[in-house]
Amino acid sequence: MGSVYRDCLGLEFQCMQPKSYMRILLLGILLISFIGTAIPLQAGEPVVVVTSPHAPHKAISVNTLRAIFGMRLRTWPDGSRIHVFVLQDNAALHREFAKGILNVFPYQLRSAWDRMVFSGTGQAPVRVDSVAEMKNRVAQTPGAIGYLWRDNVDETVDVLEIR
Repeated sequence: MGSVYRDCLGLEFQCMQPKSYMRILLLGILLISFIGTAIPLQAGEPVVVVTSPHAPHKAISVNTLRAIFGMRLRTWPDGSRIHVFVLQDNAALHREFAKGILNVFPYQLRSAWDRMVFSGTGQAPVRVDSVAEMKNRVAQTPGAIGYLWRDNVDETVDVLEIR
């Protein structure tokens, strides 16, 4: 298999041949590739930001979106109140929305909301328990904003373009 050597203490050890290294390397690569494919992805289901029908805007910048979901912007440009709906922090859709669209971690949003609530300077968004509830609440609340998987969008909500 390999050559036998003695170290300075007289202990024997054996070195692996180059073929053995290659086998271990290939096995490691295969293992990593299998682990990567075992993680469920929402491929084909991108997150979209949705608003109630007849919302004042059809497009919005990422910075404005961050201000809305950070609860720093509370009214639409026409003066109507913004009603923000979010899912639980550990929901896959919420994580994908926070990291993929807002480019923040869910815990950062939670921290900002908690700080506003505890300091008395603002309030947290309305938390919903499911994607179906998110869609229904956004559809039925004037001035509402939320997020859905693209496959869950129907005529009851409008998709907001992000610039």
